[in-house]
Amino acid sequence: MGEVARSSLDLDAAFRTALAGLTAADRCDAIGAIDAARGLELFESQVTSRHLDLAARRLGAARQGFYSIGSSGHEGNAAVAAALRVDDPALLHYRSGAFFVQRCRRIPGADPIRDVLLGVVAAAADPISGGRHKVFGSKQASIIPQTSTIASQLPRAVGLAFALDRAARQGIPCPWPADAVVLCSFGDASANHSTAAGAINTAVHAAHQGVPMPLVFVCEDNGIGISVPTPPDWIERSYGPRPGLTYLAADGCDLPNALGVAEDAVDLARTWRVPVFLHLRTVRLGGHAGSDVEAAYRGPAELAADLARDPLLGTARYLLGAGIADAVDLLDRYERIGAHVRDTADEVLREARLDSAAAVTATLAPSNPDAIRSDVARTVGNRATDVLAPARPSGTPEDTGLGPGTVRVLGSHRDSAVPAPGRPLPMTLAQAINHTLGELLARDDDVLVFGEDVARKGGVYGVTKGLRKRFGARRVFDTLLDEQAVLGTALGTGLAGFVPIPEIQYLAYVHNAADQIRGEAATLSFFSDGQYRNPMVVRIAGLAYQKGFGGHFHNDDSLAALRDIPGVVVAVPARADDAAAMLRTCVSAARVDGRVCLFVEPIALYHTRDLHPGDESWLATPASEHVPIGSARVYGDGTDLTLVTFGNGVPMCLRTADRLATQGIHARVLDLRWLNPLPVADLLQHAEATGHVLVADETRRSGGVSESVYAALIDAGYHGALARVASEDSFVPLGPAADTVLLSESAIEAAAQRLCRQAR
Repeated sequence: MGEVARSSLDLDAAFRTALAGLTAADRCDAIGAIDAARGLELFESQVTSRHLDLAARRLGAARQGFYSIGSSGHEGNAAVAAALRVDDPALLHYRSGAFFVQRCRRIPGADPIRDVLLGVVAAAADPISGGRHKVFGSKQASIIPQTSTIASQLPRAVGLAFALDRAARQGIPCPWPADAVVLCSFGDASANHSTAAGAINTAVHAAHQGVPMPLVFVCEDNGIGISVPTPPDWIERSYGPRPGLTYLAADGCDLPNALGVAEDAVDLARTWRVPVFLHLRTVRLGGHAGSDVEAAYRGPAELAADLARDPLLGTARYLLGAGIADAVDLLDRYERIGAHVRDTADEVLREARLDSAAAVTATLAPSNPDAIRSDVARTVGNRATDVLAPARPSGTPEDTGLGPGTVRVLGSHRDSAVPAPGRPLPMTLAQAINHTLGELLARDDDVLVFGEDVARKGGVYGVTKGLRKRFGARRVFDTLLDEQAVLGTALGTGLAGFVPIPEIQYLAYVHNAADQIRGEAATLSFFSDGQYRNPMVVRIAGLAYQKGFGGHFHNDDSLAALRDIPGVVVAVPARADDAAAMLRTCVSAARVDGRVCLFVEPIALYHTRDLHPGDESWLATPASEHVPIGSARVYGDGTDLTLVTFGNGVPMCLRTADRLATQGIHARVLDLRWLNPLPVADLLQHAEATGHVLVADETRRSGGVSESVYAALIDAGYHGALARVASEDSFVPLGPAADTVLLSESAIEAAAQRLCRQAR
């Protein structure tokens, strides 16, 4: 028998022995602190959680169950569940088994024992994850599932607490009542993570300004993070003296104390709508997780001290001392629950597991294009009086956006020669985004626009200028200088019924908070079997080619870390009409399908007016029709060469195509527009139309977009000529040196000439 199985037996035997040894001398003085029925209910929830741990370890040792982190020693969090209402949303620490059991006991028809064990054996019938992971989550019980969280759920919890009051005031349908309290639990080691520090700071900062923040942070402090000890006074010293944060401490191994303090914490948060920090001291019994053998790094005396503080034993001692039950009755309850857990464990082993990639990925990227199209069609008519709408350039025809006599535009987005009555005038990309945001805010009360500097200043580049004045500070507002807080606000408000449109100032800054997209936003629908969603459209100013400004952090050309996140939409518009139409599509996809959309806006094209010097032909009228996710846009019908590109590469390739035409090479330009998912069908169609493809990729050669385009074409059966040109594998330096590493028009032209010469 392995060490894990032996430790499970030791824990079980130790409790039985200690319980049998309790005598009248162990009676406590807190008689009547908890009524009998409630005390026994909480004891049974704690015992159930313990037996679920023991069963998970036995199943794992027998290779019938999978990775599972135990809750033994943390059963005091059942008292926290008892202090809350079932309609208070909870984002739980992975050791919150007793909380989960106690909360679900109050839901008619719920079976927490079966639910947890279905997760342990990765059964497709698992009601929360559908067999994808063992998580504590329940739609009925308002428990938002989290995986192996290292404080990553805290920013979302702050955003959700912020959203409750805002939803009530704005009349947005929300799954939770206006007086709800958000509960977020985490471990003492996680309390040191920058995500925890930032989220708690954000909550305190908001409350300091009078923003309602009904949130209880529960730090379950067992004194050790895997194998690294936490100093006994560290959590109290770190968070106890924090102004604006009410700090309460409780002994999680003492049920009456834990329940009383938890009730105080919840009452404070609910009554005053302020953040409260509940420091719940616990112990860890049975090791960290899986095959962990804590005897390898903890001494016998330390392990024995924790075992003596077993919260189950503490509750039994209280119930015995209060005269609520005797040792025989408590042991009978312990054995009866254990037998039921073991029987259920045997039953769930017969359940089917996910058996195909399609089944596993079914909840990653829900897609209802007809419903999205209908939602886009609800858009109010365009207005010519938009805040940033420019005057029409005198004497300049509103052409295809390519300049007089250049490549003809094909596809669904043609600009008419004269705008229809009531339609806005031609705009830059920045103006079109501003215009579209204004229309979306005017049409739908569920839309929020926020980020660093977006409100009063209107954004670093003026893209959100005037929106706060038009729609008010409840709809358009500034946030802290903290990307984790910005995205956490989006995650929380999305849960509460909003369609958030946060802004990240620069692409390089996304990496400060990438886990909020990768580990939180992208996984919620996956690990909740689609029951919870993250509707959000993250606007990101990005890519390179800014002149005279920035260097690396303001000219980041790397999209690899975003494009490899399953299910996430990555959109990169190059022109005003596309920017408007694609933004509408993303917002509707978020609302209809709960999609996480990353809308990357090329900074260098924000205020671009010219394709060729002085022609102002890069201006375009914002489009209001639907642009399906994963559909490309083609410019021209050249038969010699297909230039595949996106973002800044679009005008670069169009100018290159003009020069190539004078050399007898007739090219079409395919703007991918959507980088995840790639428009594979359009890509293959236009590749085969010429038989010669040059991918012009402004991102880096290694890990860039061109690699995926190559793979997509080859996988789809393309056999024609294929080449690529990309930026160097380098960060972008300051000043003219940037030109030495970034993709250039001369490089595109030279590569096109080589490709066509080889073909001839």
